[in-house]
Amino acid sequence: MPEPFLRIQSRLTDRDHTLLGWLADHGVLTTFQIAHALFPSLDFAQRRLRRLCDAGLLTRFRPFRADGGTYPYHYVLDQLGVEVVATHRGEDLPRKDKARQRRWHLTNRANLPHLLGTNQFFIELAGHARMHPGSHLLRWWSTSQCLQPGALADDPNDNEQRYYQPVVRPDGHGIWQENGAAVPFFLEYDTGTETVGRLVDKVAGYADLARVTGYVWPVLFWFHATAREHNLHRRLIEAHVWVPVATGARDAAVNRGSPAAAVWWLHGRPGSRRRLADLADAVSDDRYHTGSAQPV
Repeated sequence: MPEPFLRIQSRLTDRDHTLLGWLADHGVLTTFQIAHALFPSLDFAQRRLRRLCDAGLLTRFRPFRADGGTYPYHYVLDQLGVEVVATHRGEDLPRKDKARQRRWHLTNRANLPHLLGTNQFFIELAGHARMHPGSHLLRWWSTSQCLQPGALADDPNDNEQRYYQPVVRPDGHGIWQENGAAVPFFLEYDTGTETVGRLVDKVAGYADLARVTGYVWPVLFWFHATAREHNLHRRLIEAHVWVPVATGARDAAVNRGSPAAAVWWLHGRPGSRRRLADLADAVSDDRYHTGSAQPV
């Protein structure tokens, strides 16, 4: 292994490795997202990000706004960063043009706002955990990670689980833990571009996934507006769904804090909105009722 590579490895902190891993799995994060999740201040984050860019681990770009000006810096892995992640994970070294291809794909994808919004959901949880002892984001998976055959299999000897290809494409999957209560969940980040009927169809897909895996996890719909949230709940009553569905609306959640807060309306359950950790009683999976869940 070349000496410069070893030298940069020795200068990386655990926080740096966390950031590089997130970018490897989730593509792109903004300055403000990185600062909120990992750093005590924006200035501290900006200084560290500049060093990582100077070292060739990260690169950045600023998309143009349609109404003029630019957005904040968006960070992606540079080639050295891709190689460091591969080495850290025990994977084969990537092609020399891997970072360039990833950067081109990310900067040209039409649904970049959707990706950033999905990432923001998990960033809010990570930031909440950083500032609240007893809270942990134990898992943050992307769509591609969820769709790996057997990714969610509990029994490696069960061929149906090992080779099952989900019929749904979660925007993300996570495990949130707060004061010993762990909640595995799937995320659907809604921007209003799909019909409510299509969202109901997705719930049926999660029911099929639960049938194969044998465990039932809440499906979280993170809506852009409260009106769509109410429309979905009306349609779910008609569809007689049996997997747990909880909804929150970003327009109503702005003043209530992060997705960890009491912003969740659990379908079919009366009472006020719940904290994310309070959805634990909707989980049908004994592994997450013991208070001993570990990061995965």
